[in-house]
Amino acid sequence: MDVVTIPALQVLLLAIMFLAVLVEIKTGGMGAGVLLGLVAAAVFWGSQYVRGLVDLYQIAMFLAGILCIVFEMLMPTIGLLAGVGVAAMLYSVVLALGGDIQAIYAMLIAFLVSIAGFALIVKRLPSSRLWNKVVLKDQSEAARGYVSTTPKHELLGKEGEVLSELRPSGAVLLDGVPVDVISEGAFIPKGEKVRVVAVEGVRVVVRKV
Repeated sequence: MDVVTIPALQVLLLAIMFLAVLVEIKTGGMGAGVLLGLVAAAVFWGSQYVRGLVDLYQIAMFLAGILCIVFEMLMPTIGLLAGVGVAAMLYSVVLALGGDIQAIYAMLIAFLVSIAGFALIVKRLPSSRLWNKVVLKDQSEAARGYVSTTPKHELLGKEGEVLSELRPSGAVLLDGVPVDVISEGAFIPKGEKVRVVAVEGVRVVVRKV
């Protein structure tokens, strides 16, 4: 039996189930997508159980995976329960499909389909606490006060004393504050007077007076 002989309806039901889990993680609330996923899960597991292809062990493992994800959304943990829950769900699905390589292929196809569908709607969904934990959203933006280094344009033209030998980089005392600088290429000994002749981003360039 190869992959193409696996009923397309089973793959579709699995894709809906996976999509519902992703939507639940993203939104953290019961919605139409989650209810559709529950219906798909009921049809999938019910049909497999009636046909004698699964037992209560696989169903219990799948439900335990869902409970782990629900607990993860309610408790301030680091995401471990969600990972365990997803692993339990996937393992139970593989067992339900026969536990062979074709079952893994079918599950992967369904998972890829659900990922594609989720990518189309993810930006339209609100974000839950669990989603914010697993996806890094914060950025170090200048508008929020994050800057790598502030250019020191106010130092242009100022004079100071060399604190450490410039070979060509070193420190200069400007307005009573030590500043890391670089000379224009020549060696400048400690104690000499220098003037700031350029500020190039974070580089402060000095010249011997």
